[in-house]
Amino acid sequence: MRTPAASPAAPASHPSSRGWWRWLAAAVLLSWASGCASLPANINRTNTTAFAQPDQTPLGQLVLARRAQAAVKSDSAFHVMENVDIALASRIALIERATRSLDLQYYAIHADASTEVLLQGIRDAARRGVRVRILLDDFNSVGEDAQVLRLAFLPNVEMRLFNPVPGSRDNMVGRIVTSLHDFGRMQKRMHNKMFIADNAWGITGGRNLGDAYFGTSDKQNFVDLDVLAAGRIVRDMSASFDRFWNDELAYPVQTLLDEKELAALRKPDAAASAAQVPGGPGPAPTLPVTASPTVLPAVSVAAAANADRPALDLRSVPLYWAPATLLVDQPGKVGPGDDEVDAGETVIDGLLSLMQAAQRDVLIVSPYFVPGEQMMGVYRQLRQRNVRIRVLTNSLASNDAPAAHAGYARYRDALLKMGVEVYEMRSDPAAVANLIGSHGGGSSSGRSEKEVGTGIGIGSAAGGSKSGTQSRASLHSKAVFIDGRLAVIGSMNLDLRSKLKNSEVGLVIRSAPLTQQATAVIERQLATGAYRLEQRNGHYHWVAPKGAGFPDSDEEPGASTRLKVFVKLLGPFAPDAML
Repeated sequence: MRTPAASPAAPASHPSSRGWWRWLAAAVLLSWASGCASLPANINRTNTTAFAQPDQTPLGQLVLARRAQAAVKSDSAFHVMENVDIALASRIALIERATRSLDLQYYAIHADASTEVLLQGIRDAARRGVRVRILLDDFNSVGEDAQVLRLAFLPNVEMRLFNPVPGSRDNMVGRIVTSLHDFGRMQKRMHNKMFIADNAWGITGGRNLGDAYFGTSDKQNFVDLDVLAAGRIVRDMSASFDRFWNDELAYPVQTLLDEKELAALRKPDAAASAAQVPGGPGPAPTLPVTASPTVLPAVSVAAAANADRPALDLRSVPLYWAPATLLVDQPGKVGPGDDEVDAGETVIDGLLSLMQAAQRDVLIVSPYFVPGEQMMGVYRQLRQRNVRIRVLTNSLASNDAPAAHAGYARYRDALLKMGVEVYEMRSDPAAVANLIGSHGGGSSSGRSEKEVGTGIGIGSAAGGSKSGTQSRASLHSKAVFIDGRLAVIGSMNLDLRSKLKNSEVGLVIRSAPLTQQATAVIERQLATGAYRLEQRNGHYHWVAPKGAGFPDSDEEPGASTRLKVFVKLLGPFAPDAML
């Protein structure tokens, strides 16, 4: 999902291209009647940090045992999660095995069936004494998704909202209207995505939490990539989480909700009020995410995992042990002030430095690709040294943020002329199953555990009753692979928004086998679900892969006339940094 500049008023629970220009127009028309809402003083917060000595937990002991078994020197291990089943299973496994802490940092958590499975597990973990901290960017916590904030009122759970936007949480247009007086603040978002258990195992990458990220949306499914990590590198992830958690921009949920909102969020439904805590004296502190009848009933994560859902055994999941470092922005990058705020070297700066050292090839995966002059200069230098550059990004039809496509379209001609190979994601529903790799998304059910090779029994993803084959595919992976030996996977896009406005995180892993495995995943996407963009006689031409089963195109494939007109009108005016 795109940050607010590209989709300033999209409904939070759905991809952001859904009529965002109509929302923006409504916001502008209504803004004259709105007052200037303000934030409360952020006081009386208690600073907390990750628990030390993770090796003393069962998860920490498991890392030590796996390392001894592998007989390696490296103190960090990784597993690239190739499909949505593994992505969901890994989070369930961390929740179930955690004994001390769960720390979640996300740009968006949506109130839907997939997330309910995870949040029910978090509730169960909190009841058994696990400390839970959830840090969520504030912008999308509106409408039905605001129900996620009810977690903040459970024992052993703390939730904070980062860089909050004042105003109503009823809907996105109200939020935009009441924040127009501070548009600069609204633009700066915490885009980090981390899921950490006991300071011993963690997950990072491009994936938010919600149906669209686990292959079960009936409208749009995101093709994503993330990494399961274990060992020393997770302590670096926890240290970054702590910096954001204790920053002055992190507000406890309770300080941001008025009495009416508090009452609405605290009110349990009738079925939930009958639940009892095993061995406890009274009703369980239930937290149904939404009243929607499509949401799963409150069951344990273990039960959900056994009911035709994926399961993952951390004792046997294949791991690559490798040197690694964490690229992460400082919280001050999102703080008040202009884009020149001193936040130190950014994730994008570090990534560009790594790219400049490439000797043979660079593969870039970025759903929102608006490079700007500095990045274009890096690509130009690489091409002058005959370094091969391939870029996979969204087509106009697959992009959930058409404004971002308008920015990218400005650079297509220059990229092709310097010899960059440009590929654009196909959006057609038939592409979804192959790209997300999930039974919930309609992939073949004939894969065996041996074929998957991850120690995972493959079942349908959460909410698998929805038909992913009827939804659009949209690229959401964010990664760079260099010379077949260096992988950078995280939350960052190769655009000026990630460089100047959003905070980001990325794992840099120096491992040829892991890099080649992840590269093979992307190359399968190029071979089955992406067009190669070419220029012929001064016109763009979209070339389908050989044997892919879909035709070439002489115009933006799959895009409506309305989208094409919108991009053509917006293109000359919107500044790159706003896209």
